[in-house]
Amino acid sequence: MHTSELQKLKYPIGEFIKPEIITKQHIKSWISDIESFPDTVEETTKHLNEIELNYAYRPDGWTIKQVVHHCADSHINSITRFKLALTEDLPTIRPYFEDRWAKLIDYSESLEAPIHILKGVHYKLGVLLRSFDDNDLKREFIHPEHGKRFSLEETIGTYAWHSNHHLAHIKQALKYKGQF
Repeated sequence: MHTSELQKLKYPIGEFIKPEIITKQHIKSWISDIESFPDTVEETTKHLNEIELNYAYRPDGWTIKQVVHHCADSHINSITRFKLALTEDLPTIRPYFEDRWAKLIDYSESLEAPIHILKGVHYKLGVLLRSFDDNDLKREFIHPEHGKRFSLEETIGTYAWHSNHHLAHIKQALKYKGQF
């Protein structure tokens, strides 16, 4: 498989591109994507059998099951990052090894728990994000892996993208029916 083909499978909706100017409409749309994500994942996966749940979205990529578990873990981290930035001055967040987490035993379990987690976390995220004023949106945290500051307004976009990115992975895995 060519590098360009693999890149398209890895990033089916492209990589997140921060708009030069983040508008209130961007924020509103991104929050809507975040709030609807858990129900969309549940609807997309609820009738899948164990074979289908173990379809990968690309060669050496995660299975549908791993993607959903990853989203639950990632978005638990996201709400923590938002709250740290709201309650501390320029906190440095703690990254984690996503690839190692995906190999832990809980990622082989059913999707019931991660979907419940996503529903709860995304509900809380929606409440929190909708409460932000202009000052909150400009608050920042430092991500040590990237060595740079991220504003909360950009981070809302990142997590909306992350939700849509992994939803595309789930749909892609179903499209290719376990080819990988």
